[in-house]
Amino acid sequence: MFESIYSSSVTPAQFFTMAAAALISGFVFSWIMSFRVRSTKRFFIVSALIPFVVGAVITFVNGNIGAGVAIGGAFGLIRFRSAPGSADEIAAILVAMGSGIAFGMGYIAYGVIILLAMALLFLLLSKVHIFEHNGMSADRLLRITIPETLEYSGAFDDAFARYLDKAEPCGVKTTAMGSMFRLSYKIQIKNPAEEKAFIDELRTRNGNLEISILPYTEQANQL
Repeated sequence: MFESIYSSSVTPAQFFTMAAAALISGFVFSWIMSFRVRSTKRFFIVSALIPFVVGAVITFVNGNIGAGVAIGGAFGLIRFRSAPGSADEIAAILVAMGSGIAFGMGYIAYGVIILLAMALLFLLLSKVHIFEHNGMSADRLLRITIPETLEYSGAFDDAFARYLDKAEPCGVKTTAMGSMFRLSYKIQIKNPAEEKAFIDELRTRNGNLEISILPYTEQANQL
């Protein structure tokens, strides 16, 4: 059961056995991951098909070094032509590709175990309260757009002291053809019920320009 189904040459029956196992377990894997990973329907369709696609590629290479190098270059091009995803999406893609390699080498049972075990482990770890810190979960990203005439250094310090437990500058960016600045801060609000009052006070100082408070993530801070 845990030995490769491939002999020295791959027969059609062996190939279609691999294809059926990869496709079925791939769709089960994507279905399980859809309960925890926030993404589009297209992403789950792709992650369901990747084990078969990678398995087929590995099957066709079958020890041919030249073909293996060419396939590696093709995968590299796909990687750099793709938009960066979240950590969950990247993990799902890596699991799917890892199982695809197992399928492609004929180890059907290992490929199925990799997909289903990793999906169930992902769900289990998502339910368990580990790697969670209350201080980090309370972090928000504050963005304030100001006119270029406003001296922003210290302009909001008293409001920050009144409404926030923490305010760390994350950067300054020009916008609107350089006529405005966008300030970014990592903040923690003392009382979430006072969020509107906090925004209203900031509006009186930035000329009623755009203000946003978002969940803080490294990806959001880079936008």
